[in-house]
Amino acid sequence: MHPVSWIEGLAYSPALLIVTIGFIALAESLAVIGLLVPGVLLLTVAASVAGHADISIVALLISSMIGAVIGDSLSFWLGHSQHERIPSLWPFNRHPEWLSRGQAFFERYGILSIAFGRFVGPVRPIIPLVAGMLHMPKARFLTINIISALIWAPVYLLPGYYLGQAWQKQIDLPPGSEKWFLELFTLLVIAALTFSWLRRRLDRNGRFYRSALHWARKREWRRRLWLAFSQRFTGGEFPLASLMLGIGSLWLFVGWTAYVISHADQPLVLDLQSKAIFASLATHHLIAEYGLFMDFLGDKLGIVALVLPWLLWMLWQRYYAAFIHWAMALGIIGLLNTVLKYSIGRPRPMTPDHLIGSFSYPSAHASGAMVMYGLAAAFIAQNQSSGARRWPYWGAILIIITISISRLAYGVHWASDLIGGVLLGLVVCALIRISYHRFSQTPLAFKPWPWLLLGSVLLFLARMTLLPRV
Repeated sequence: MHPVSWIEGLAYSPALLIVTIGFIALAESLAVIGLLVPGVLLLTVAASVAGHADISIVALLISSMIGAVIGDSLSFWLGHSQHERIPSLWPFNRHPEWLSRGQAFFERYGILSIAFGRFVGPVRPIIPLVAGMLHMPKARFLTINIISALIWAPVYLLPGYYLGQAWQKQIDLPPGSEKWFLELFTLLVIAALTFSWLRRRLDRNGRFYRSALHWARKREWRRRLWLAFSQRFTGGEFPLASLMLGIGSLWLFVGWTAYVISHADQPLVLDLQSKAIFASLATHHLIAEYGLFMDFLGDKLGIVALVLPWLLWMLWQRYYAAFIHWAMALGIIGLLNTVLKYSIGRPRPMTPDHLIGSFSYPSAHASGAMVMYGLAAAFIAQNQSSGARRWPYWGAILIIITISISRLAYGVHWASDLIGGVLLGLVVCALIRISYHRFSQTPLAFKPWPWLLLGSVLLFLARMTLLPRV
């Protein structure tokens, strides 16, 4: 059975959904497993389904509390009983910093770390394990464990639950919409997690990078080829992650574009489903305002307003390589969007006055957001430690998804346009990063970022007020 269909079916089996939420809470609390399970996302989705089905919130809270307490208790028991062996076991023998970070957190906050740790993602599944390894008294641990679970469960479940209830009571969606939303959400989560997982393993300290380097060293001709490419880049680091991203995105974009063109006579099923859903949502004032705001945020003038202070700062600080590559990225994506739109000539589902004469595929908002926020995340992550680099990328993913989906709410794009736009933006991001590695790897010291951000906001507000949409 398709996993999304199974999740949707839980709405018709309240007991099973209640138990499932308990198991998700348990898994998120377990040592190691909690690092791999996107517990917050799964709990939010499950709670939203429960709210939509009007399942007892008290039962959900009790189930999640019990699961969280059991999960932390099992982690504590593992640390207490295997404290000498754990540092030598996988994955801690490969990532000793996980235990070091958890121990530092525990030593800083003491017994309160059990409570605080529930709300701090990177150390959440590690703190109970460390508490057991350091022989924290069992009664004291269990007391803090239960009390913190009583607070944690409402914080994590109530937003999703009441969102599901609001969805049920205020929005009249077409039949089958729940399944489509769950499928879309699942695909987005899988894509984001896959990107994050591959990025960590393709950077210089990642497993795939080390494996490729080891493969190259086994043969003289491969070693020479690797060195020939590596020496072209500053620091001698081969940009494997950017290269693989570029190749993979290009293949996907070409294949997806060919598929869209082959169905030029009628929209895809995905397009029709999304159009029906967002057409019903567009009648609500907040959804309409959201689509209008994002239309300003992602058009050409909106992007220029947001980027201009940062580009001027790069020139002032003589970050010429960064300035040139940012300008190239924005120019290339703008040119590609124009050429592809007029070459493919796909009509929009709805064409407002300011878009008359413009075509639909690919979405310029989606591709522009991908280039702008994807490159921003890459430049910010360059200054971060290996473990902290995920957060700029996750922030960029959230913004890109928000801007892309707004085009459905505004009604001027098909869903397949957004997919094509994101893939095209990924290709440009990869090429720009490869070129930037070729000429410079100087980290940008964003010390005046609050003032630069303020300048972007003021310019964008002026753009909304004084200039027309384009």
